[in-house]
Amino acid sequence: MDAGIIDRFGFERGMVIQEFGYDDDADESLRAAIEDLTGEDLVDEDFGDVTDAVLVWFRDGDDDLADLLMDVQSLLDDGGGVWLLTPKAGTTGHVLPGDVQEASSLAGLHATSTFVVGEGWSCTQLAEKGRSK
Repeated sequence: MDAGIIDRFGFERGMVIQEFGYDDDADESLRAAIEDLTGEDLVDEDFGDVTDAVLVWFRDGDDDLADLLMDVQSLLDDGGGVWLLTPKAGTTGHVLPGDVQEASSLAGLHATSTFVVGEGWSCTQLAEKGRSK
């Protein structure tokens, strides 16, 4: 995984990153690079403590994105980031940008940047409304 891409997440050593929507199509090199950087294993959806950031793997056809984005914020520390990973345009499961914007807005978030991660994923950074990076 390209170090420049990992740097865009702004993760630091010791951060606890919670992951939602993980499946066998998730980018394992991205996951490993994040764990190497933080020195911590990614924690799953059932983790019951405060986290520093959230990774959300979401594909067209998964459950309601707005509801999911509201749920993922419940244990997120103030100022923690939400990173939405969706399949790239032209691939199975791609989520239209307008759908991301609408769901984010309903969840009290807005997209601040989008970039390509690995072979098949796009990543959109979401922040609380009124805040940006």
